[in-house]
Order: sequence, then C-alpha cells, then structure tokens
Amino acid sequence: MRPKWTFLTNHAQVFLCVTQNARLTAREIAATVGITERAVQRILSDLEQDGYVQAFREGRSNRYATDLDKPLRHPAQHGQRVGDLLEQIMHETSHNTHS
Repeated sequence: MRPKWTFLTNHAQVFLCVTQNARLTAREIAATVGITERAVQRILSDLEQDGYVQAFREGRSNRYATDLDKPLRHPAQHGQRVGDLLEQIMHETSHNTHS
C-alpha cells in the first residue's frame, strides 16, 4: 500500500531512477516509482524540456544522462543544485544501510 504523501515528488523519483540506472525503461521506472508508464513519459518529457535529463536512443530503447548541476526549482532552495540533493539522499541511504 502506497503512503498518502511522500517527501519527494514523482519528478524527483523519476530523476533519481535514471540517475541511478541510465538504462531503465519507462515500464521499470513506473514500477519503481509506483506510477503509470504514461506519467513517467510525461515527467521525462518535462525533465528533458528543462535540461535536467537528456535521452539517447540505443537500439530499441533509451539511455539517459542527467545534469546534476541544474538548480533545484523551488525558490526556498535557491542556489542549490539537484546534485546536492541527490548527494545528501545517497549519502544518507548508504550511511543508514551500513549502520
């Protein structure tokens, strides 16, 4: 059962997925995030349009590159990069699994 709300948006979750594995399919991302493939495609389109993600065609699938230097979009995080957030999340995740 999914929680009613989460701290990170679906956009952040999709971005995390493609940052961690550039070869995930939309179906795999959807299963991980818990949203539809169509929602993943819309989010990837948003992220591509604003330069956070770049898709490269490889055969019949896509590979993704993420730009960790792009700014976080909310005014409260002015001056912070998406990479700063991911670094903190990844550090906390690896720290908690090793504790």
